Amino acid sequence: MHEAITTAATGTSTIRILLADDHALVRRGVRLILDREPDLEVVAEAGDGAEAIEMARTREVDLAVLDIAMPRLTGLQAARELAALKPGLRIMMLTMHDNEQYFFQALKAGANGYVLKSVADRDLVAACRAAMRDEPFLYPGAVTALIRNYLDRARHGEETPDQILTPREEEVLKLVAEGHSSKEIADLLFISIKTVQRHRANLLQKLGLRDRLELTRYAIRAGLIEA
Repeated sequence: MHEAITTAATGTSTIRILLADDHALVRRGVRLILDREPDLEVVAEAGDGAEAIEMARTREVDLAVLDIAMPRLTGLQAARELAALKPGLRIMMLTMHDNEQYFFQALKAGANGYVLKSVADRDLVAACRAAMRDEPFLYPGAVTALIRNYLDRARHGEETPDQILTPREEEVLKLVAEGHSSKEIADLLFISIKTVQRHRANLLQKLGLRDRLELTRYAIRAGLIEA
């Protein structure tokens, strides 16, 4: 992803925003909220999800703000496409729907945040800035939904995020992140090098990661090793 442009006058980075909503009046109101901030600028507008994807292909944008209910492609469908098309693009859902199902679908689609239109004048600017810092932004009801979902899954014995990896995979992950070679890991765990390599491939696939560096970052976040 290209870096957000920096204005010569102030030296601050300007976040380039793609705004997609099928109601022109809503787009105008949201644009007023965003453009009055010195570090935010709407550089492209779209009236539906398909147009939003086309805009993202042809414009340099850092953040996409998408309505959920749009013709041709919904905001959720567009978010999935945009996440695949431009992995570095941040995505924010702006919707009138205070709906747990939409909220969880938005997270699965790759959204960094979920803002209700009813409080956009209060929350949207902060949400955009949080997204660019790689921090999630959730309205209070969404936080409640996340906690309830986690507790329900744990109560029913379903897999929770800290149970994605088997104990052996976690051991291999820790050693890989610490810089040990496949042979060293095999010797430490009394398994074959081929088994180590299989565990490593499984780790990359399960966690959606690409290489040792990303595995190391994951291990730091998971508290397996210190930064």
